Parts: sequence; structure tokens; C-alpha cells
Amino acid sequence: MQQYSSLPEQNSQVDTRTKLLTSIEQLRADLWLESTLNKLQSRLNDCLLSSCTTEAEIFQTVVNELNSALQYSEVAIALFQPQETYKICYASESSSFFISNTGKKLQLSFDQAIDIEDLQQLENQHPPSAWRLAEDLQGVASWLIIATQLQESNSESLKAPQVKLTSKLMARAANQCAVALAQLRQIKSLQECSQHLESFNQELQRTNQLKNQFLANTSHEIRTPLSSIIGFTHLLLAQGYDPTRERHQEYLNIIQSSGKHLLALINDILDLSKIEANQLEVQWEIVNVPTLCSNVFALLKEKAANKNLKLHLEVDANITTLVADSLRLKQMLLNLLFNALKFTTTGSVGLKVAVKGEFMYFTVWDTGAGISKEDQTELFQPYFQIANAAIDRDQGTGLGLAVTQKLVEIHGGWLKVESKVNQGSRFTIVLPLTQKHRDAQEGVETFGENVSTEVGGNGGNLNNNSSSKILLVEDDLPNAKLIKTYLEKLGYQVTWVKNAAEMWQAITQLQPAVILMDVYLPDENGLKLVQQLRKNQQYKTIPIVAQTAMAMKGDRETCLAAGVNDYISKPIDLPLLATLVGKYSKVGNG
Repeated sequence: MQQYSSLPEQNSQVDTRTKLLTSIEQLRADLWLESTLNKLQSRLNDCLLSSCTTEAEIFQTVVNELNSALQYSEVAIALFQPQETYKICYASESSSFFISNTGKKLQLSFDQAIDIEDLQQLENQHPPSAWRLAEDLQGVASWLIIATQLQESNSESLKAPQVKLTSKLMARAANQCAVALAQLRQIKSLQECSQHLESFNQELQRTNQLKNQFLANTSHEIRTPLSSIIGFTHLLLAQGYDPTRERHQEYLNIIQSSGKHLLALINDILDLSKIEANQLEVQWEIVNVPTLCSNVFALLKEKAANKNLKLHLEVDANITTLVADSLRLKQMLLNLLFNALKFTTTGSVGLKVAVKGEFMYFTVWDTGAGISKEDQTELFQPYFQIANAAIDRDQGTGLGLAVTQKLVEIHGGWLKVESKVNQGSRFTIVLPLTQKHRDAQEGVETFGENVSTEVGGNGGNLNNNSSSKILLVEDDLPNAKLIKTYLEKLGYQVTWVKNAAEMWQAITQLQPAVILMDVYLPDENGLKLVQQLRKNQQYKTIPIVAQTAMAMKGDRETCLAAGVNDYISKPIDLPLLATLVGKYSKVGNG
């Protein structure tokens, strides 16, 4: 020790002067001890205040400060290693030796292995030469070790107080080190929590910005077709509708087109929202690929013919089936093919299907305008539409590619694009041939798309085998008037009621062939009415079709579970409605 390097020799004769000197030496020793520990604590505090401090820096600080304070000793710290042994990890540059109580000579040098039994022996001997530090997160302790080399000239009476003082210093230093390590771990934990909260807040801000942008874009996209619908309806009302005037027919076509565009936008928004929320369910089944592709192309012929474009379908001869959701696969292909038709003014549009290894490749190609590298980076962002003066912007929603990419990923595949300006584009859907860990019988929301269409040759028109009495339960006047007018033109007798009370009054007198039931009524839930009808012996066999604006996940299943025979979502597809009424009016009559 620098300040307590030697003690005055004690005289055999004890007198007042000797006692005074002894007291002074004790005070000097105590001052040295506290000063050394205060200096060590100050250095540890400096380490803790540093934002980049590690446990290694804490250990090295303790070793350096103690080695500086102890003139005739060497201090080291042993840590547990992955090889299930302890090694000296922090020590001074010089080597030092000491003898344990068992007479075993141990070397105190960097990277020197040391057994746990030796550490425990050093801890238990008197005075101790090893002190156990705080355990780490895995419950493994580190050790503070000292090797003392006292001057040979010192007498045994001098060695005893010096060893005792050194032992006291080491014990308190070990405690300070343990406390500093615990504080460091707490600081690191708080820093991690702070970083997590900061990251979470940034994500919330980003999500909020995306939400605001999404709402702004959605508002703009919805208002555009609504403006056309409201505007041209106003013109028709102001001028008085005349079916013989060509201009009025044009107005109606625009209204219908804008309405379909609005419906497509809403469907895309719902699909995208459900995908983002991980709530979109798919129905895994064995899909006949050639048949599905042929059906898809049948939907393209009219649009391609209107633009004088040639269609090419090439399916490898060895391709037969694929495990996928046929409805969603058809949606993906149509999105890409309609885009190809939209951006191609001359030439051809095609689909090539091939198998490579464990994957099937659906490549949609065209000879159209192509896509720049800059636009390709934004291509799959919601609402992004390529600026092209030759293309009517209202032909698309800007969500089709975003939805398609998400649907491909749900199928375990990926979507890639290759394109050059004025040289056409190639979009390739890559899907695995089989879906591992998928249940082919897994439920899926299908709403109105998958309803049965097996009806007679006259479609939904009334025939001799059909009963003409239809009970329409609908509280919304415009929708009720639309359905009533349409079905009456097909020859049905439609009785319209606005609520549950009117329904019970009408059904006793009418005995309808089919009931069209809205779900949300002013005085009762439509599905509860269905359950009540199913429990009534007189009415339980009457076919009921739910016609409702419910179009979210599980809504169709909820309606079917309540007891309806079929389901059609609003806005009502009138030909589909005619098909369902025609089908169930025959069943009810039969």
C-alpha cells in the first residue's frame, strides 16, 4: 500500500506515547481505506454515467484501482467460461503467485484457468484470498482474487494488521463491484425499455401517418365516382328522363360504371384491410389450373376485342392441378391481366403457366407502355397509379397490385416484375405446388360470389314451377324499391314490409315462397327473426335469403348458422338476386 506501506515496530514496553502512535496509525489506516474505496466508487460512478459502459469496463476498473492502491499485491477477476471452467479475465500485465492453505501454488495471470474448488478454498481460508461477486443473469458468479507478497523485512506483528486491512478493503471493494454490476444491469434494462418505447412510438407515428394518408387517399378515390353518380343523376332529374334519348343512356352508363368502380374500390379496401389485420381466410382446395385459366380468359375476350388486342394462353401440357384458393387465384390473375389490357394499346396480352421444381409460375405479359425503374419501386404501394396520358385513371382503384402481392404471399409465394419503357411488362406469380400444414377443408368467407347458380334455362325469370309470392323485409326505402321493381318486372308478386312487426302480420296472410331478409331492422335483428321462423312449425321450411350490407369476415357464416338458406351482400347484384329467387321459389313450391 502506498499510504500504509509500513507500520512502526511495536515496542515491548507499552506506554502512552506508544498508544498514541498506535491510534495515529489506526487513523491513517482507516483514512487510507476510506480514501481508496471512495476513489474506487468515484471511478465506478464515472463508468455508470457513460452510455457505453459494459461489465468488462466495471471489472477492469476494479482491478486497476485495487492494483494501484495495493503496493505488494496483485488483484485479478475470474469469470466462468463456456467450457465450464473459470479463467482469469482481468489482471495486471505482470504475473504473480500465491499459495493456498493446501500448499498448492496458483498462478494469477491473464487467461489462466482456475478450478472452482480452488476458488472455494481461497474463499474459505483465513484470511480469505477470493471473494464471490454478484451472480450474473444465468446464476453464475464471478470472483475477485488477491495474491499478496509482503516484504520479507516486515515482522509477523506488522503483517497481521496489514493483511486484516487488505482483507477488509477487498471485501468492501467486492461489494462495491457487485452493486455497480447490479446498477449497470438495471441501467441497461431501462435503456432497452426506453429504446423499445422510442421504437414503438416511432412505429405509432408512422402508423398514424399511414392511416391519415390512407384515409385521405380513400376519401379522394371514393368521392371521384360518387361525384359522377350524383352529378349525372342530377342532370337526369333536371332534364326529365327520356329512355329514347341517346345522351340519357350515356348518363346511365356512366352512373353504372361509376357505381361498379366504387364497389370495386370498397372490395379492394376490405381485402387489403383484412390482409393487413391477418384476418383474411382462404379455402385450400385442389384447383384445375387449365380450366381456371380458360375461365379467366373468357372474362377478358370482350375487353380485348374492344381494343383490338390479341390474347394468348399457354399452359404447359404436364400441368394439371395446384393446391390454392381458386377464388383468390382467379382474383390475382384477373388483376394482372386487366392491368395488362389497360396499359396496352396495340399488340398482345398473354398468360404463360409453367412448372419449375416445386413451384408453378404464372407469367402475365403484354406489349404495352412498360414501367420505368422509378415507378417499379412504388408499384405495390396502395393507391399508386402510373401516370399515363393515354390511360383513363378511373379505370383502376390503385389497390389491385397491392392486394395481389399480399394474396400471393398468403399462398406462400412471391410476385416479381420485369419491365422496360415502351417494351411491355412481365408480372410473374410464383406459387408452391402444395400448401404444407394447410387444411384443404379450412373454412373461407365467400359472401355472394360462391352462391349456387343451378337454375333453369330462363335464368331467374318466373316459370310454371315457381311460386310468385315474395316477402321482402327491408327498412331502407331505396333498396326496397330497387328489389321490388326488379323482381316485379320478372313476374314476381313482392310484398314489402319495413320491420319485424309488419313481417309477422304479413306472413300469416301471404304464405310466401321466399323471404328476403335484411339483417339490421329498426325493431329487431333480422337473424333473430330467422331463428324464430325456424322454430315455428308453420314457417320453418320457407327458404330465406339474407340480403345485407354485412360483408366482413365471418358474416356469411353467421347468417348461415342462424338458419338462412343463402346470402347476398349489398350492393345487390340484381342478376344474382334473380338467380337465387328463381332457385328457392322452385324449391319452396316443390
